Amino acid sequence: MPTPIRLLLILGLIAARLPAAESTSPRIDFEKYNPTSTLVVPETPITRAKFPFIDVHNHQRDLRSQDLGALLRQMDELNMTVMVNLSGGSGASLAAAATRIKSVAPSRLVLFANLNFSGFGTEGWTEKAAATLAADHTGGARGLKLFKGYGMNTKDQDGKRIPLDDPRMDPIWAKCGELKIPVLIHTGEPRSFWDPMDGKNERWLELILHPSRRQSADRTASFDQLIREQTNIFRRHPRTTFIAAHFDWHANDLQKLGSLLDELPNMYVETGAIIAELGRQPKAARKFFERFQDRILFGKDSWVPSEYATYFRVFETEDEYFPYHKKYHAFWAMYGMGLPDGVLKKIYYKNALRIIPDLDRSLFPE
Repeated sequence: MPTPIRLLLILGLIAARLPAAESTSPRIDFEKYNPTSTLVVPETPITRAKFPFIDVHNHQRDLRSQDLGALLRQMDELNMTVMVNLSGGSGASLAAAATRIKSVAPSRLVLFANLNFSGFGTEGWTEKAAATLAADHTGGARGLKLFKGYGMNTKDQDGKRIPLDDPRMDPIWAKCGELKIPVLIHTGEPRSFWDPMDGKNERWLELILHPSRRQSADRTASFDQLIREQTNIFRRHPRTTFIAAHFDWHANDLQKLGSLLDELPNMYVETGAIIAELGRQPKAARKFFERFQDRILFGKDSWVPSEYATYFRVFETEDEYFPYHKKYHAFWAMYGMGLPDGVLKKIYYKNALRIIPDLDRSLFPE
């Protein structure tokens, strides 16, 4: 009987005499692997919302020169009755855009003002910013938008990060409450942008394709710190209405978000860029929407009209296992929540009508 070592040598000789196996399978990168599902299930593609809706999170280029007629026609195709442009700017540029809107589509386009943090911390900055905001409101702004740089990398005059809950901003929040205009604040980024870049990170592909989105507590605050700072603002200013952009980046943790909404009655959320999270947990998401139906607003973020179909399908149908429109956000499939009409109407327009001043209610059904 051959010894184990001799047996291995014999097997090695046999293997050496066998023809080498030729690989016939083509190689494909993970980023390109996007198989078409063979699942046969009912499909209800929707390109137009069931009810007229208000998009509270949009960004448009200069409305002073843009073809507003073409924009309105695109909105009509989606059944979008009102678009809130969060990039309204401030001062003369905002006033000029507001004047043009009044001449073309006074009820269809709404502007939110923005702050200029240049010189933050110098004597009189806060008072000047509050006065400018009041003037912007008079000039046509119906809210204030804070971009994601605030809290993360916006610096004061000494080059230090401005915390979200910096007390020097308190007069601004108070002024919004006084004017009865909402503050839509984009705080941080998805938690995964701070997580290790490895095979366990759900946003790995996005971070590979867009490395500038990678975050680190060494460069800015941590995700948890940013949320704590934002929550401090909401607590300190109960008379001011705040809309946390992107579902407060907690669409993947509805239990946590629910606890914040329970604690903070002046906090609202909007759905911009998080439909992929809702679409993979339709049962839990529907329960959440039914529970907090008075606190959720429709938002999309980027202006790509074809992508609204995913939102409509997730909200309005009970379809199963359909693709998301942007793979690097989500490599999983979507499922419809099948929201009741009463909840849909609140998400699509009723909640926005309640908290954004001077919208034309006659454009919407009761």
